[in-house]
Amino acid sequence: MAEQETFADHPRARLRYEAGDFAAIYAVGDVHGCYNEMIEAERRILADSATEKGPVLVVYLGDYIDRGPASNAVVEHICSVPPAGLERITLCGNHEDTFLRFLDAPADHRGWLDWGGHEMLASYGVDVTHILQTSRSFEAVAEAAMEAIPERHIRLLRALPALLEVGKLVFVHAGIRPGVAIEEQTDRDLLWIREPFLSEGAGLPLLVIHGHTPTDEPVFAKGRIGIDTAAFATGTLTVLKVAGNHARIL
Repeated sequence: MAEQETFADHPRARLRYEAGDFAAIYAVGDVHGCYNEMIEAERRILADSATEKGPVLVVYLGDYIDRGPASNAVVEHICSVPPAGLERITLCGNHEDTFLRFLDAPADHRGWLDWGGHEMLASYGVDVTHILQTSRSFEAVAEAAMEAIPERHIRLLRALPALLEVGKLVFVHAGIRPGVAIEEQTDRDLLWIREPFLSEGAGLPLLVIHGHTPTDEPVFAKGRIGIDTAAFATGTLTVLKVAGNHARIL
């Protein structure tokens, strides 16, 4: 599967801000095609942030597509201008990266279809099962996807950054290699890692806020906070608010 691929080519951008640049930061866990839950999360963020005095940032932690019913609507939404009063950063998840690899080399990355690719492409009107029955070609599926998916959606997914630093806070899809400087983390680390990160934490004087590994409840652990609560299966899309030295679930 794509986890074994090299990530040395086309490294994704990493963003950095100073600790005091935002009055509050809201991190949102893995959306996975759950458009209604995404809109409800933004409604809660807007209501909560109304009393903040200063810039407010919303950070989506990746995995916008696959599994849920409305990947199309989710990607269209993150292509749009954010609500007034909010800045928005959308990070890359392993599902976006794997989908793009499928478009570039369909036969090599056909396993993506079993990760929720059928549901993702169905939201754009592409019937994967029918195409494979009639053509037996993964290239034909990729061609149909390229025809059906708006170019602006593909451009956005290709441009998603891999990491955001705000002072001593690190926002990333999966995590980091413990004890390794941020500058030395690879895209594969940032988009895919589980162990030893989940057991050891950052191993650096940082707090990492991440998704990728689904849990029943948000996890507050050593050096990390995990907020992927499997929205596509549970209906619960978690939002974490960080303001000053405090972090809480919204």
